Amino acid sequence: MTEQAQPKVAMVVMAHPDDAEFGAAGTVASWVKEGWEVYYVIVADGAGGGPDDATDVGPDQRLAWAEIRKQEQLAAARVLGVKEVIFLNYPDGQITPSLDLRRDLTRCYRRYKPLRLICQSPERNWFPQMFLGRYHPDHLASGEAALAALYPASQNPWDFPELLAEGLMPHKVLEVYITGSPNPNFPVDISETIDLKIEALKAHTTQTGPDFDAMSTRIRAMVAQTGEKFNLAAAEAFHRVENGGLPAPKPEKSR
Repeated sequence: MTEQAQPKVAMVVMAHPDDAEFGAAGTVASWVKEGWEVYYVIVADGAGGGPDDATDVGPDQRLAWAEIRKQEQLAAARVLGVKEVIFLNYPDGQITPSLDLRRDLTRCYRRYKPLRLICQSPERNWFPQMFLGRYHPDHLASGEAALAALYPASQNPWDFPELLAEGLMPHKVLEVYITGSPNPNFPVDISETIDLKIEALKAHTTQTGPDFDAMSTRIRAMVAQTGEKFNLAAAEAFHRVENGGLPAPKPEKSR
């Protein structure tokens, strides 16, 4: 099958449950409306996202919390029309851009064959000031691993030959959209999907509740501020790069 004949499949690789909704839910909803199948890959098990005032964080509590976070992520994905959520279950707070993670992500790319990938930035933006919350070490590590799996591993038969034995042939991802990058160059107009973004974020009750009105106001202000930079009413911004042979699309308002 040629690249042009491949189905419209996109993949979103994020460190934690809720990262995709904060960074790209409006874009995901827009793509789904345009006929794309979107798959989530969540690297961490979510066990490290409990209340800051917790005093008992033993194995049983972490296991229970991980299950809550996964169910929240599944609910958010349903709001957006995501096709499937794949949980890799790496320990929350301990992610590194290891070869094991690179192999697992390469396996996902080859199995689902996305033409588009959304992932987190492996680099910090230091200006005008560092936003610590955006640059959790798990985010940086997941971004680095996602890009290393994309090139060259996913498209190179010599990387992880054991995947060939699994029947997973090399696959080339054509477009990459990086969230939280130091130099965003590509906006997606989400003025018609901002409500879906907020509804998906509400599914992450442990992270965004109980004051959903305040959360909604904050998110609307953030996407409006981003949109203003690109003369759009509401936008999510990415650093978009091509993996060869694809003309850059012009940013358009969502339909």
